[in-house]
Amino acid sequence: MFLRPPCHKRPLRRFFALLASLLLTACLNVPQREGAGASNTGWIPSPNFDERRANYVILHHTSDDNVTDALNTLTSPLKGVSIHYLVSRDGTILQLVDENRRAWHAGASWWGGQTDMNSASIGIELDNTGFEPYPDIQITALTALLADIATRHNIPRANYLAHADVAPTRKSDPSALFPWERLAAAGFGIWCENPAPAPENFDPRLGLTALGYDPRQPEAALTAFRLHYVRRTVEHPATAAEETALIHCLLQESW
Repeated sequence: MFLRPPCHKRPLRRFFALLASLLLTACLNVPQREGAGASNTGWIPSPNFDERRANYVILHHTSDDNVTDALNTLTSPLKGVSIHYLVSRDGTILQLVDENRRAWHAGASWWGGQTDMNSASIGIELDNTGFEPYPDIQITALTALLADIATRHNIPRANYLAHADVAPTRKSDPSALFPWERLAAAGFGIWCENPAPAPENFDPRLGLTALGYDPRQPEAALTAFRLHYVRRTVEHPATAAEETALIHCLLQESW
C-alpha cells in the first residue's frame, strides 16, 4: 500500500528536486573555453566526445585539401571522429571539443604502456594534406595555442607527440615536414641536435620503449621515431650509430 508522505515533508522534497534540476542544467551548459584574448579563435562544437583528463598533446594533419572538408569529417556524427582544436593554414584556430572532454582522435594507440590515449590527451589537427610544408603563420598560431593550453594543464615537455608516435602501424601524421624542432625550442616537445655517442652497452630498442614507443611493434616504432626526430635526406641517411645516439640523448632530455 502506497502512503503519501506527510505534507510537511513535500516542500522539502520539492526543494531538493529543484536543486537537482538546477545542478543538471549547469552541467549540461558547460561554457566553452574563452580564447584568452586571441581574436582568431572560434568555437564550433562537435558532438563526438566524452569525459577524460589530459596529460599529453597529440598532433595530427587532416589529409584534406581544405579546412571545410576537415570540419565536415570532424563534426559528423556518422564519422565518429573529433578533435579538440583545428588549426587552419591561415592560422585560424577552431575549437571543436572542450579540453575537459574526451575527443575521439587517437584511436587504437600505445604510449608508455597506455592504450587509451584519447582519455589522456588533447588532440590538435593541422590543416595540411601531409605532402606540403607547414606555413609559418600556422606554426606560429599552433605555438601560441600550446602556450595557452599550458596555462591550464601541467603537460610534461616530453608529452607533445605525433599521431604516428602512438599509432605507428596505422599513422604517419603530422608528416616528416612538420617542424618539431621549432616547437621544442618553444618548450613543447624534446629535441636533440648533434648528440654525443651513446654508451657502448646502450640498447636502442629498449631506449625506444623507455621513450614510450610500443615494444610489440619494433620496426613500426623505429619508423615513427625517424619520422619525428631524424632530420636526414635520402642522399644522407642517418647511420645506426647516429640514431642510437639520438635515442640516448632524447631519453636524457625527457628526464
